[in-house]
This record gives sequence, structure tokens and C-alpha cells, in this order.
Amino acid sequence: MKITIDNKEIIVLEGETILEAARRNGIEIPSMCYAEGKRHRAGCMVCTVKERKSGRMLTSCSTKPTEGMEIDTSSEEVIRQRTMALELLLSDHRADCEAPCTMVCTHKLDVEQMLAAYDAGDYAQAQAIIRRDFGDKIACDDCKAPCEKACRRGTVDKAVAIRDIIREVAAMKVEMVEPAASIAKLGKEIFFSRVGIFNQKEKDYLRQTTTTPSRCLHCACEGREACRLRRYSTDYGIKRSRYGLSSKLPVKLRIDVSERLGFEPAKCIRCGLCVYNTENGFTFLRRGFDMQVIIPEQNMANAYDELAEICPTGALFIKK
Repeated sequence: MKITIDNKEIIVLEGETILEAARRNGIEIPSMCYAEGKRHRAGCMVCTVKERKSGRMLTSCSTKPTEGMEIDTSSEEVIRQRTMALELLLSDHRADCEAPCTMVCTHKLDVEQMLAAYDAGDYAQAQAIIRRDFGDKIACDDCKAPCEKACRRGTVDKAVAIRDIIREVAAMKVEMVEPAASIAKLGKEIFFSRVGIFNQKEKDYLRQTTTTPSRCLHCACEGREACRLRRYSTDYGIKRSRYGLSSKLPVKLRIDVSERLGFEPAKCIRCGLCVYNTENGFTFLRRGFDMQVIIPEQNMANAYDELAEICPTGALFIKK
């Protein structure tokens, strides 16, 4: 069978969808609810394409081609439809891609990574990060501490004493080590998801459950490197969803599914990949706008760590 995609004639293999045929021929179509070789159902609408002859908009991840189709993947109309789909998904996604403290540091210190090492008791690693990003001089001495002003803990009770911790770590006598690989610093063109304002219930929860030595909330998303929602939002030039945040799920609530696998419901976009690819594992609760993805405690043994690889956001992640 032959079809054209963006004026390029291609041969479709038996059983292929439009999306699979396009990708096999080097034509990229984004998708959030599809993972190669996995069970899925069309739902995100990010993979929308247009069939030129009929004028219909199609979900390319689930539509099987017919002879002579003429598919458009890149017109303004298609891009507009995908952008709207991404913005709707973002309205269900409560997360900070990057920690605010790290983003505002005038000397580019990866504050959150340093505090994570500090809270784990790995003071040599914490010192290595400071040394890597600051060099020989502790830059806090002539700084007005924008990191502490941006600290989300400050909206709960009192900001983390970041400068005091930096000075404490820098003064420690520890074995010299090399800093672990850091997530690359990102420019302003990269999309940054933001949590929004904590409600009182969330503040109470965070105050009671955040017991790390530094008191840091560790805002940075552990799944941000592989997050397709972030990548596509960047590709489509989205700065902030026009629809605002509609999710009512509690922010920063993390569920230990297994020893290694974590689940953060507030980041879930309800694509269903984890539901369709576990037996008696993840499941849907309720329907419509109130639908949630949950995992009952008795089902946790049926989930597996590789689910983090097919999750399109940081909702499912391998714990560090």
C-alpha cells in the first residue's frame, strides 16, 4: 500500500499505523500516549495529522492508512491542534521541572543537586558540586541570596538556609571526589512547568512530611530528562498553558510502588500507558474530568520498574 506523507510517497507495511509508517521513514510525529511495542489507546491528541482529501483530523497513533491517503503532518492547522492538546495536558500537570533555587542562582550552582547530596549524607559529593560550579571562591559571600528568596519551602514556613549549608559543606574536611554528572543547564527557550501556589492542606502535608536535614522540598522533577511533555512543549514554543492549572491532585505526594519505582500522581496526564501495560497493576478511578490513575496497594507487586521508561512525564520515575 502506498500513501503520501508531507508530499513524500511511502510504502506502508502490513498492520502499521500512520505514526509508525511516518517514523519508519524519518518523519517525526509527536505522541504522548503511544510507546513502541506497548499496548495503548489514543487519547492525548498530540499525534494529530490531517488527511488532505477528506479534510479530517486523525489520531496517527491509532489510524491505519488506506490506499492513496495524503497525510499532512506540519501545516499551521495541524500545529495549532497539537499545541492546544499539549496545553490541555499541561493543565493536568502540577510540577516544577527545575528547582527554583537552581534556576535563579547567579553563579549557576546546582543548588538542588547539592542539597540532595547533603541530605543523603554524601558530604564529599555535595562539596564536589560546590567546587565544580563555584570554583575556588564561595560565591555566597557577595550574593543577595536569590536562591533563598525563590525557595518554595519559604511559602510553607521558612526558606532553606542555603547559604549556611553551602558554607558548612565547603568547610568540611572530606575526601576529594569527582561530582556526579549534572543535568545540563537549560536556556530560557526550554519549557519550564511550574507547580503554582500551594494550598493550606498541601502546606500542612509538606511541613509534616519533609524531614530531610536541609528541610529542602527537592522541587526538581526526577523524570525531567526524559519528559516528552516538556520536550514537545519546548518544540511547539509553549511558555505557559493558556488554560491554567485545573488539577486538584496534591502536589509532591509520592507513592513508593516498589523499592525503585516511584509514582507522583500530580504529574500524571492520564495517558493510560501504565494501566494498559500492567495486569492488575495501575488502574483508572472514576471517569470524565475527575478520572485519576491509581495503583491499589494490593496491586503494587504487579508493577515493574520499566514502566518509568514508557511514562511520558515524570509521574513514574526510578528513585535516586
